[in-house]
Amino acid sequence: MFIKDLKQCEEFAAGDNTILRELLHPAKADLRLRYSLAHAVVRPGRASRPHRLKTSEVYYIMEGEGVMHIDDESAPVSPGHAIYIPPNAKQYIRNTGNADLKFICIVDPAWRKEDEEVF
Repeated sequence: MFIKDLKQCEEFAAGDNTILRELLHPAKADLRLRYSLAHAVVRPGRASRPHRLKTSEVYYIMEGEGVMHIDDESAPVSPGHAIYIPPNAKQYIRNTGNADLKFICIVDPAWRKEDEEVF
């Protein structure tokens, strides 16, 4: 059995300026996964930097409110929303609320630095 507590995950600033805590990654534990799973935070009034991944990604919004931008589209997002981001789509998320915007990121196949381009 493998259980990882979010509170025990090191917090760091990702290349896109989100605050991340990586929960599951097949390269960092003996896990038979294709995907990686991380917890992300964007502070009030801030946004992640525009970026694109060669892989697909899903965000699941847990707390806060914001606007998701994918290529030429944008839409408001709030708790309970799941957002599919296709491979190679230029994307960023902006926190439009007064509290932290918290969400889960699933990247499939698992995130690798060489698969991300930050603008």
